Amino acid sequence: MSQRTATLIGLTAIMMWSLLALLTVATGTIPAFQLAAMTFAVGGVVGLLALFRRPDGLQVLRQPVAAWAVGVGGLFGYHALYFLALRFAPPAEAGLLNYLWPLLIVLFSALLPGERLAIHHVIGAVLGLVGTALLFAGNGASFAASQLPGLAAAFVAAFVWAIYSVLSRRLKAVPTDAVAGFCLATSLLAAVVHAAVEPTVWPDGAIQWLAVAGLGIGPVGAAFYAWDVGMKRGDIRVLGAASYATPLLSTAFLILAGYARPSAAVALAALLIAGGGLIAAKDLFLLRRR
Repeated sequence: MSQRTATLIGLTAIMMWSLLALLTVATGTIPAFQLAAMTFAVGGVVGLLALFRRPDGLQVLRQPVAAWAVGVGGLFGYHALYFLALRFAPPAEAGLLNYLWPLLIVLFSALLPGERLAIHHVIGAVLGLVGTALLFAGNGASFAASQLPGLAAAFVAAFVWAIYSVLSRRLKAVPTDAVAGFCLATSLLAAVVHAAVEPTVWPDGAIQWLAVAGLGIGPVGAAFYAWDVGMKRGDIRVLGAASYATPLLSTAFLILAGYARPSAAVALAALLIAGGGLIAAKDLFLLRRR
């Protein structure tokens, strides 16, 4: 697989994540960890079904402890911290700090063997960060001392996801199919936390069940497999900068569905994020198939 193809596959994860907010709204009032347990279970089962096409089948799940620590630590650790952030801080503020992770991925990529961080990667990531800040500011983001625990959780979550993504490159020998095991382990941990701290609320009607299934198949399923391919074999700097398109596209889908309203801030954020993504992705247009 060429680097260009892997990068394009990684970009599909960003598209799927942009549907996360819309599908989550459609699931109704299901508690956060219960929803995580349900959707990661769906994502894991989808991955397990794909294992049957491999000659080694379930043997692919026999990976080193380090791979499991990074995989489960990244998936469960990030989502647990983000849920805590949303519980103790308003979504706009938590989201703003959480979306430091694309910039961190771009910066951390310089620590990888054989990777070179160019100025246009940094410029593209910073423009994306500015556009994201403007997007959240347009939604009324502000900071208060009482929100510090939630904001701290969002800040740490950004580092957890960036570290998970970059370390995936160091674990290039681990097949992407092993992500199925990481998803199932994350589902189990989320179910344990749910049982301890949340009431159980089942989906109300076919639409909510379909939204849960859609989350598990897409944003909390196939997206993680696509992201793994992109991180391991694609241009990690381009993918990091392009990730700032996620909150913008997410807002656009919410607007189209009637859950949000268009504004000048959204339009300007779109220009900054799109411009930053194009600058950072300059190499992608110049790549030749290897």
